[in-house]
Amino acid sequence: MATFRKYTKDNCAKIVNFENINPFDILGPHYIPEKKEYFINCYYPNSSEVTIIPGVESRKPQKMKLIHEAGFYQAVYKEVKDTFDYKFSVKYDEGYPLELHDPYSFGTDMTDFDLFLLGEGNYFKSYEKHGSKLKTKNGIKGVEFAVWAPNAQSVSVLGNFNRWTPGSYPMHNKNGSGVWTLFIPELREGEVYKYALKPWQGDIFYKSDPYAFKMEMRPKTGSVVTDIDRYEWNDKGWMDKRAQSDFQKNPISVFELHCGSFKRDYYNTEFPNDWGFLNYRQLAKEVVEYVKRMGYTHVELLPVMEHPLDQSWGYQVSNYFAPTSRHGSPEDFMYFVDYCHQNGIGVILDWVPAHFPSDEHGLANFDSSQLYAYKSPKKGYHMDWGTYVFDYGRNEVRGFLISNALFWLDKYHIDGLRVDAVASMLYLDYSRKDGEWEPNIYGGRENLEAIDFIKKLNVIVHEYHKGIVMIAEESTAFPGVTLPVYLGGLGFDMKWNMGWMNDILTYFSKDPVYRKFHHNLITFSLWYAFSENFVLPVSHDEVVHGKRSLFEKMPGDAWQKFANTRLFFAFMFGHPGKKLNFMGNDIAQYNEWNCDASVDWFLLEHDFHKKLNLMVSDLNRIYKDNKALHSVDFKNNGFEWIDFSDAENSIIAFMRKSEDGKQFMIFTFNFTPVVREQYIFGVPFEGYYREVFNSDALEYGGSGVGNSGGVHSAPEQRYNHGNSIRVNLPPLGANIFLYETE
Repeated sequence: MATFRKYTKDNCAKIVNFENINPFDILGPHYIPEKKEYFINCYYPNSSEVTIIPGVESRKPQKMKLIHEAGFYQAVYKEVKDTFDYKFSVKYDEGYPLELHDPYSFGTDMTDFDLFLLGEGNYFKSYEKHGSKLKTKNGIKGVEFAVWAPNAQSVSVLGNFNRWTPGSYPMHNKNGSGVWTLFIPELREGEVYKYALKPWQGDIFYKSDPYAFKMEMRPKTGSVVTDIDRYEWNDKGWMDKRAQSDFQKNPISVFELHCGSFKRDYYNTEFPNDWGFLNYRQLAKEVVEYVKRMGYTHVELLPVMEHPLDQSWGYQVSNYFAPTSRHGSPEDFMYFVDYCHQNGIGVILDWVPAHFPSDEHGLANFDSSQLYAYKSPKKGYHMDWGTYVFDYGRNEVRGFLISNALFWLDKYHIDGLRVDAVASMLYLDYSRKDGEWEPNIYGGRENLEAIDFIKKLNVIVHEYHKGIVMIAEESTAFPGVTLPVYLGGLGFDMKWNMGWMNDILTYFSKDPVYRKFHHNLITFSLWYAFSENFVLPVSHDEVVHGKRSLFEKMPGDAWQKFANTRLFFAFMFGHPGKKLNFMGNDIAQYNEWNCDASVDWFLLEHDFHKKLNLMVSDLNRIYKDNKALHSVDFKNNGFEWIDFSDAENSIIAFMRKSEDGKQFMIFTFNFTPVVREQYIFGVPFEGYYREVFNSDALEYGGSGVGNSGGVHSAPEQRYNHGNSIRVNLPPLGANIFLYETE
């Protein structure tokens, strides 16, 4: 119970005018032992009458005295030996009276240690206390709210329960920390709410909860009270195995997808909506069926965190702790992850700690100041995206972001995070002209605060969750992105190889007659392939905004386009590095990705598309079944050139080797439509080289030029090898040979 301050008009005015930092000093029960008096104050705006209903039969209901016409009431009990329980009967001009427990007769669970950790930037599970939490206090169920808004003059909770009246149910600024708390009894799950914040100057404004676990369906922006701890997981086997796994030695082939456009159903009777969205549970069945058939090991979801604009694809996040309501509830999303795990499929989320949008209900100017962003526009605003940059130097913001990363790994069993736009975090002059950015304390362009944040993030998430992967979408040559923090690196597990992606797509877009002049594009990536732990991405960014689909990037007539696409995939699966493909790539979709429509799955009814899709499935199988293709992805002892010198004929060949040296496979590539018969390659051992893959096979839609299942070596010197094989290289084709002793 708060220390009683004797009622004065000034105290009453602070409540009515929504200006009090600690409403518990005025509202609620106040017992004065020496006077044996019990004061009870309450504030119910626009009410016509309030009556106290004691919880003991010895005391009779008492009509409270109206102190202020705005709805401030007081009751005094004299000759009282102790406190007692009570309710308010609140009457409005319309409807029946409401019987309500007094929020100011309950304490809150935010501790001084919580506040200390928040200020220190080490409150890594702040989601357990902040936001709205269903709780039971003194046998009464309700919801406890907590929000960080240090620059606000006052904060209150709004909802149907108080007729969305700002100033009603004012919150308490805990120890002046800037964290505002309040327990409101009798609220239930499903309650929609917001926070009303009053600045020291200016008008009251309204914000959704930064820690909300659920949000209303856009365009509505209310937060929703929800319990995310009752879901019963069935993925213990997966989680135990993951904790013991080594991603570096495991096959990782990722299917990247956007939940809103993987498939749409405008006649969805199970989950009716106007946009054709599937529920997370429906998506689980559809996605898993496809991904298992294709042989992918993981799915990567474009951001599922709540976002106001569909066309942002989720990359402009407004509510970091809430899976978007476009596809159902938090439990529905848990089911999606759980179902994937039960079917042996990992789930990676795109995560966006680089920026956030300027929507009024979100983090922007949260408490009338740029609480979450750098205050200077030269550091705190992305002109390209029209978004704000997080203040990585502020402890509370760093804690918020690290807590959010842990939240998805903890509560949703996510297997990894692909961190978006890392380059924009690392460099203060990212996409800025001279004079538009501020150098660091040493005069350099590196954002030292962001670098420190990233290192801390990667250390913490790996301490809490064994076996998860952190992947950087980083497009520059910043050193040590995947080097451990203790060795001076950023601590990511893997990095997208944007250089490989740009070079290879540029090369494949060339007419084969000109490829000999650009041979370096196909070989250059191997000069730096082992400088980082790379993922080879062909992502959503490469098949949108006029860049054309993967299939339409290829030159030539329809047959050559299919042949080139098959050749592209074969090169990708042979090249060192983990793999990532965006939906639609593996069916040779003609159209660019459209976030407002479904993937063109009907193409699989057509022969060439079906056959290319089969080929990608077979490549995934070969990739997973052969250690030579995945056990040494990040070291040069798993790769060896056989021939990279034949630029004139646009032919290359290389070898992939397993970590134990017991298996090796030879890849040959002919990047022209000309058949090369009996082409000679050096090989390291005498024996039989079985042809385990031919992208020109008839079953893949090719012309059928091949090597009748394999070739025998001959003791013929070729470059560095004393043995050689003579093979037929199909037009725009790739072959894989597995060495077998005779």
